[in-house]
Amino acid sequence: MRGLGWKWGGGILAIVIALVVFVVPFVFIVFTAGKTQAEAAALEFSWPTEWVFFENIATVLQTRDFLLVRAFLNSAILTTVAVAVMVVLGAMVGYVLQRRRSRWNPLVNTLVLAGLIIPPAVVPTIWVLQGLGLFKTLVGLIAVHVAFGLSFCILLFRAFVATIPRELDEAAIIDGAGPVKLFFRVVFPLLRSVIVTVIVVQAVFVFNDFTYALYFLPGDENATVQLTTFNYISQSVSSFNLLFADVLLITIPPLIMYIFFQRQIVAGMTSGAVKG
Repeated sequence: MRGLGWKWGGGILAIVIALVVFVVPFVFIVFTAGKTQAEAAALEFSWPTEWVFFENIATVLQTRDFLLVRAFLNSAILTTVAVAVMVVLGAMVGYVLQRRRSRWNPLVNTLVLAGLIIPPAVVPTIWVLQGLGLFKTLVGLIAVHVAFGLSFCILLFRAFVATIPRELDEAAIIDGAGPVKLFFRVVFPLLRSVIVTVIVVQAVFVFNDFTYALYFLPGDENATVQLTTFNYISQSVSSFNLLFADVLLITIPPLIMYIFFQRQIVAGMTSGAVKG
Protein backbone atom coordinates (compact mmCIF):
# COMPACT_ATOMS: atom_id res chain seq x y z
CA MET A 1 0.00 0.00 0.00
CA ARG A 2 2.86 2.35 0.77
CA GLY A 3 4.40 1.72 -2.67
CA LEU A 4 1.03 2.32 -4.32
CA GLY A 5 0.66 5.58 -2.41
CA TRP A 6 4.09 6.76 -3.51
CA LYS A 7 3.23 5.80 -7.10
CA TRP A 8 -0.02 7.76 -7.19
CA GLY A 9 1.45 10.64 -5.20
CA GLY A 10 4.40 10.93 -7.55
CA GLY A 11 2.11 10.88 -10.59
CA ILE A 12 -0.14 13.58 -9.16
CA LEU A 13 2.88 15.69 -8.23
CA ALA A 14 4.27 15.37 -11.77
CA ILE A 15 0.92 16.46 -13.24
CA VAL A 16 0.75 19.48 -10.93
CA ILE A 17 4.30 20.53 -11.83
CA ALA A 18 3.53 20.12 -15.55
CA LEU A 19 0.42 22.28 -15.17
CA VAL A 20 2.36 24.99 -13.37
CA VAL A 21 5.27 24.97 -15.83
CA PHE A 22 3.38 24.66 -19.12
CA VAL A 23 -0.34 25.41 -18.74
CA VAL A 24 -0.20 28.43 -16.44
CA PRO A 25 2.10 30.48 -18.75
CA PHE A 26 -0.07 29.60 -21.74
CA VAL A 27 -3.23 30.71 -19.91
CA PHE A 28 -1.45 33.94 -18.93
CA ILE A 29 -0.64 34.57 -22.60
CA VAL A 30 -4.28 34.03 -23.60
CA PHE A 31 -5.61 36.29 -20.85
CA THR A 32 -3.15 39.09 -21.66
CA ALA A 33 -3.88 38.78 -25.40
CA GLY A 34 -7.56 39.39 -24.62
CA LYS A 35 -7.08 42.55 -22.56
CA THR A 36 -7.06 46.20 -23.52
CA GLN A 37 -3.77 48.07 -23.76
CA ALA A 38 -4.20 49.80 -20.42
CA GLU A 39 -5.14 46.64 -18.55
CA ALA A 40 -2.42 44.51 -20.19
CA ALA A 41 0.26 47.01 -19.12
CA ALA A 42 -0.11 45.82 -15.51
CA LEU A 43 0.98 42.26 -16.50
CA GLU A 44 -1.35 40.69 -13.93
CA PHE A 45 -2.68 37.14 -14.01
CA SER A 46 -6.37 38.01 -14.08
CA TRP A 47 -9.46 37.62 -16.24
CA PRO A 48 -9.89 40.57 -18.64
CA THR A 49 -12.54 43.03 -17.54
CA GLU A 50 -13.16 43.80 -21.21
CA TRP A 51 -12.56 40.92 -23.61
CA VAL A 52 -11.03 42.27 -26.85
CA PHE A 53 -9.23 39.11 -27.95
CA PHE A 54 -10.38 39.04 -31.56
CA GLU A 55 -9.82 42.77 -32.00
CA ASN A 56 -6.20 42.34 -30.86
CA ILE A 57 -5.71 39.40 -33.21
CA ALA A 58 -7.02 41.44 -36.13
CA THR A 59 -4.74 44.35 -35.20
CA VAL A 60 -1.71 42.06 -35.05
CA LEU A 61 -2.49 40.58 -38.46
CA GLN A 62 -2.90 44.04 -40.04
CA THR A 63 0.17 45.64 -38.43
CA ARG A 64 2.72 47.07 -40.89
CA ASP A 65 0.78 46.04 -43.98
CA PHE A 66 0.16 42.43 -42.88
CA LEU A 67 3.79 41.79 -41.95
CA LEU A 68 2.85 38.75 -39.83
CA VAL A 69 1.21 37.08 -42.83
CA ARG A 70 4.36 37.55 -44.92
CA ALA A 71 6.43 36.33 -41.99
CA PHE A 72 4.35 33.16 -41.74
CA LEU A 73 4.93 32.53 -45.44
CA ASN A 74 8.68 33.06 -45.08
CA SER A 75 8.83 30.81 -42.01
CA ALA A 76 6.81 28.12 -43.77
CA ILE A 77 9.17 28.11 -46.76
CA LEU A 78 12.23 28.20 -44.51
CA THR A 79 11.01 25.36 -42.30
CA THR A 80 9.83 23.12 -45.13
CA VAL A 81 12.96 23.36 -47.26
CA ALA A 82 15.45 23.23 -44.37
CA VAL A 83 13.81 20.21 -42.73
CA ALA A 84 13.47 18.37 -46.05
CA VAL A 85 17.17 18.82 -46.78
CA MET A 86 18.12 17.75 -43.25
CA VAL A 87 16.00 14.60 -43.48
CA VAL A 88 17.43 13.47 -46.83
CA LEU A 89 21.06 14.35 -46.11
CA GLY A 90 20.92 13.11 -42.52
CA ALA A 91 19.43 9.77 -43.56
CA MET A 92 21.98 9.29 -46.34
CA VAL A 93 25.00 10.15 -44.17
CA GLY A 94 23.70 8.10 -41.25
CA TYR A 95 23.16 5.09 -43.51
CA VAL A 96 26.64 5.30 -45.02
CA LEU A 97 28.31 5.73 -41.63
CA GLN A 98 26.50 2.73 -40.21
CA ARG A 99 26.74 0.34 -43.14
CA ARG A 100 30.10 1.11 -44.75
CA ARG A 101 33.17 1.02 -42.53
CA SER A 102 36.23 2.88 -43.76
CA ARG A 103 39.24 4.71 -42.41
CA TRP A 104 37.36 8.00 -42.82
CA ASN A 105 34.60 7.03 -40.37
CA PRO A 106 36.43 8.26 -37.23
CA LEU A 107 37.06 11.64 -38.86
CA VAL A 108 33.45 11.97 -39.98
CA ASN A 109 32.20 10.96 -36.53
CA THR A 110 34.45 13.59 -34.97
CA LEU A 111 33.08 16.26 -37.30
CA VAL A 112 29.50 15.21 -36.51
CA LEU A 113 30.11 15.43 -32.77
CA ALA A 114 31.89 18.75 -33.26
CA GLY A 115 28.78 20.06 -34.93
CA LEU A 116 26.86 19.34 -31.71
CA ILE A 117 29.48 20.63 -29.29
CA ILE A 118 31.00 23.71 -30.94
CA PRO A 119 28.65 26.73 -30.76
CA PRO A 120 27.92 28.63 -33.98
CA ALA A 121 30.09 31.68 -34.66
CA VAL A 122 28.07 34.61 -35.95
CA VAL A 123 30.75 36.83 -37.51
CA PRO A 124 32.58 34.06 -39.48
CA THR A 125 29.22 32.72 -40.68
CA ILE A 126 28.21 36.17 -41.93
CA TRP A 127 31.58 36.48 -43.68
CA VAL A 128 31.07 33.13 -45.43
CA LEU A 129 27.52 34.03 -46.47
CA GLN A 130 28.69 37.37 -47.84
CA GLY A 131 31.42 35.64 -49.83
CA LEU A 132 28.84 33.27 -51.32
CA GLY A 133 26.36 36.06 -51.97
CA LEU A 134 23.79 34.47 -49.66
CA PHE A 135 23.72 36.99 -46.82
CA LYS A 136 20.25 38.50 -46.22
CA THR A 137 18.67 35.79 -48.38
CA LEU A 138 16.29 32.99 -47.48
CA VAL A 139 18.57 30.47 -49.19
CA GLY A 140 21.45 31.53 -46.94
CA LEU A 141 19.36 31.09 -43.78
CA ILE A 142 18.25 27.66 -45.00
CA ALA A 143 21.91 26.69 -45.47
CA VAL A 144 22.71 27.90 -41.95
CA HIS A 145 19.92 25.82 -40.39
CA VAL A 146 20.94 22.75 -42.37
CA ALA A 147 24.57 23.13 -41.34
CA PHE A 148 23.79 23.58 -37.65
CA GLY A 149 21.05 20.93 -37.43
CA LEU A 150 22.50 18.17 -39.58
CA SER A 151 24.66 16.63 -36.85
CA PHE A 152 21.65 15.87 -34.66
CA CYS A 153 19.82 14.29 -37.60
CA ILE A 154 22.82 12.14 -38.55
CA LEU A 155 23.13 10.71 -35.05
CA LEU A 156 19.44 9.79 -34.92
CA PHE A 157 19.41 8.19 -38.36
CA ARG A 158 22.64 6.31 -37.76
CA ALA A 159 21.32 4.83 -34.52
CA PHE A 160 18.09 3.75 -36.21
CA VAL A 161 19.78 2.28 -39.28
CA ALA A 162 21.58 -0.12 -36.92
CA THR A 163 18.19 -1.73 -36.15
CA ILE A 164 17.60 -2.62 -39.83
CA PRO A 165 18.93 -6.10 -40.73
CA ARG A 166 21.73 -6.17 -43.25
CA GLU A 167 20.00 -9.09 -44.96
CA LEU A 168 17.56 -6.62 -46.51
CA ASP A 169 20.45 -4.80 -48.18
CA GLU A 170 21.93 -8.05 -49.44
CA ALA A 171 18.58 -9.24 -50.80
CA ALA A 172 18.03 -5.96 -52.64
CA ILE A 173 21.54 -6.11 -54.13
CA ILE A 174 20.94 -9.67 -55.31
CA ASP A 175 17.73 -8.48 -57.01
CA GLY A 176 19.79 -5.92 -58.93
CA ALA A 177 19.21 -2.76 -56.90
CA GLY A 178 21.91 -0.12 -57.12
CA PRO A 179 23.02 2.08 -54.22
CA VAL A 180 20.46 4.82 -54.89
CA LYS A 181 17.55 2.43 -55.40
CA LEU A 182 18.63 0.40 -52.38
CA PHE A 183 18.52 3.43 -50.13
CA PHE A 184 15.36 5.16 -51.36
CA ARG A 185 13.29 2.03 -52.13
CA VAL A 186 14.35 -0.28 -49.30
CA VAL A 187 15.99 1.57 -46.40
CA PHE A 188 14.38 5.01 -46.46
CA PRO A 189 10.77 3.77 -46.05
CA LEU A 190 11.84 1.79 -42.98
CA LEU A 191 13.01 5.00 -41.30
CA ARG A 192 9.49 6.35 -41.04
CA SER A 193 9.33 6.71 -37.25
CA VAL A 194 12.67 8.47 -36.91
CA ILE A 195 11.84 10.63 -39.95
CA VAL A 196 8.72 11.88 -38.15
CA THR A 197 10.83 12.58 -35.07
CA VAL A 198 13.38 14.57 -37.04
CA ILE A 199 10.69 16.47 -38.94
CA VAL A 200 8.78 17.55 -35.84
CA VAL A 201 11.81 18.37 -33.67
CA GLN A 202 13.69 20.27 -36.36
CA ALA A 203 10.57 21.96 -37.75
CA VAL A 204 9.72 23.35 -34.32
CA PHE A 205 13.32 24.49 -33.82
CA VAL A 206 13.56 26.20 -37.23
CA PHE A 207 10.11 27.75 -36.96
CA ASN A 208 10.80 29.10 -33.47
CA ASP A 209 14.31 30.31 -34.27
CA PHE A 210 15.00 33.93 -33.39
CA THR A 211 18.76 34.46 -33.30
CA TYR A 212 19.68 32.99 -36.70
CA ALA A 213 16.97 35.00 -38.45
CA LEU A 214 18.04 38.13 -36.58
CA TYR A 215 21.72 37.80 -37.53
CA PHE A 216 21.60 36.28 -41.01
CA LEU A 217 18.29 37.50 -42.48
CA PRO A 218 17.66 41.14 -41.49
CA GLY A 219 15.01 43.22 -43.21
CA ASP A 220 11.21 43.36 -43.20
CA GLU A 221 10.89 41.70 -46.62
CA ASN A 222 12.52 38.55 -45.22
CA ALA A 223 11.09 38.69 -41.70
CA THR A 224 10.19 35.46 -39.92
CA VAL A 225 7.44 35.06 -37.34
CA GLN A 226 9.73 35.37 -34.33
CA LEU A 227 11.08 38.72 -35.50
CA THR A 228 7.57 40.22 -35.59
CA THR A 229 7.67 40.50 -31.79
CA PHE A 230 9.93 43.53 -32.28
CA ASN A 231 6.87 45.42 -33.55
CA TYR A 232 5.43 45.57 -30.04
CA ILE A 233 8.53 45.39 -27.85
CA SER A 234 10.02 48.55 -29.34
CA GLN A 235 6.85 50.66 -29.34
CA SER A 236 5.84 51.04 -25.69
CA VAL A 237 4.89 49.02 -22.64
CA SER A 238 1.22 49.64 -23.45
CA SER A 239 1.42 47.20 -26.37
CA PHE A 240 1.72 44.07 -24.23
CA ASN A 241 -1.72 42.91 -25.32
CA LEU A 242 -0.63 42.95 -28.98
CA LEU A 243 2.72 41.39 -28.10
CA PHE A 244 1.07 38.43 -26.38
CA ALA A 245 -1.49 38.12 -29.18
CA ASP A 246 1.42 37.86 -31.62
CA VAL A 247 3.17 35.31 -29.38
CA LEU A 248 -0.03 33.27 -29.22
CA LEU A 249 -0.39 33.18 -33.00
CA ILE A 250 3.19 32.05 -33.60
CA THR A 251 2.95 29.44 -30.80
CA ILE A 252 -0.06 27.60 -32.20
CA PRO A 253 1.62 25.77 -35.16
CA PRO A 254 4.45 24.14 -33.11
CA LEU A 255 1.97 23.29 -30.35
CA ILE A 256 -0.32 21.52 -32.81
CA MET A 257 2.59 19.53 -34.23
CA TYR A 258 3.65 18.33 -30.79
CA ILE A 259 0.09 17.40 -29.81
CA PHE A 260 -0.55 15.28 -32.90
CA PHE A 261 2.91 13.73 -33.27
CA GLN A 262 4.05 13.23 -29.67
CA ARG A 263 3.80 9.42 -29.91
CA GLN A 264 5.84 9.33 -33.10
CA ILE A 265 8.47 11.58 -31.51
CA VAL A 266 8.86 9.28 -28.51
CA ALA A 267 8.90 6.17 -30.73
CA GLY A 268 11.59 7.56 -32.99
CA MET A 269 13.80 8.74 -30.13
CA THR A 270 13.54 5.53 -28.08
CA SER A 271 13.94 3.18 -31.03
CA GLY A 272 17.22 4.74 -32.06
CA ALA A 273 18.48 5.11 -28.52
CA VAL A 274 17.60 1.66 -27.20
CA LYS A 275 18.34 -0.55 -30.20
CA GLY A 276 21.14 1.47 -31.76
